[in-house]
Amino acid sequence: MGRRTLLAGAAAGGSVGAAAGAAVAGACVRLWSSVLPRVLQGPGWQRTNHAGRTVSLVEGPAVVAGCGVAAAGSPAAGLAALAAGGLGLWDDLAGDTSTKGLRGHLRALTRGEVTTGALKVIGLGVVGLVSAAATDRRVGLGTLAGAGVVAGTANLVNLFDLRPGRALKVTMLLGLPMAYGGGFGAGALLGTAVAALPEDLRGERMLGDTGANALGALAGALALEQLGTRGRVGALAALAALTLASERVSFTDVIAGHAPLRALDEWGRSAA
Repeated sequence: MGRRTLLAGAAAGGSVGAAAGAAVAGACVRLWSSVLPRVLQGPGWQRTNHAGRTVSLVEGPAVVAGCGVAAAGSPAAGLAALAAGGLGLWDDLAGDTSTKGLRGHLRALTRGEVTTGALKVIGLGVVGLVSAAATDRRVGLGTLAGAGVVAGTANLVNLFDLRPGRALKVTMLLGLPMAYGGGFGAGALLGTAVAALPEDLRGERMLGDTGANALGALAGALALEQLGTRGRVGALAALAALTLASERVSFTDVIAGHAPLRALDEWGRSAA
């Protein structure tokens, strides 16, 4: 009975911390979402979405700010998100858009071409390794697998940033299991994603590599705090499978072909 009471108390304390993290991060995102559009203007901060509409990338930096709040509860995870967001920002503003996907970047490397995307992948690997090493007491197989989890999740969320709200919903699905008893950092992840939803769902703004990489890296780094070596290896295998599948299969087509996934994907999205 005493052990159950302790576990219940720990979960309750974690939930309170998660609620606090969500509130602070959400407020941070909303603040920067109102300020940044007046500062970050020009064609470099604009993209054309799937519907041919011009959308703003200012959501990305606002999301990075929200993710950074997680550092108050999970320093390694919060810093990983900031670093990944910085790499994504560099790719958004200076990247070569003619090369797409992991296969495209690998092919470019075989031709002796080093793309910004390839450099970003390497950078995310370094971010993941530093984050995993900072989380672990001993460096081993789990640390290496953890590095892959952080980098792989950062890439995965980016792969889903193809329709309004989709990447944010994926982030929330990743964050919900961690939020129960997960503390301030997990709450910050959820709060950031929820706060960024309105403009994203309306198709006015998008995460870009900046926001997607930050959210994914934060989710991956937070997962390391709860996963052992086996869990990390399993997560890495799943991430690798999804990444390889994305080179051959359209996630959009898969979602459209399954009613439950389609309903979740379209929930809240503007019809305009």
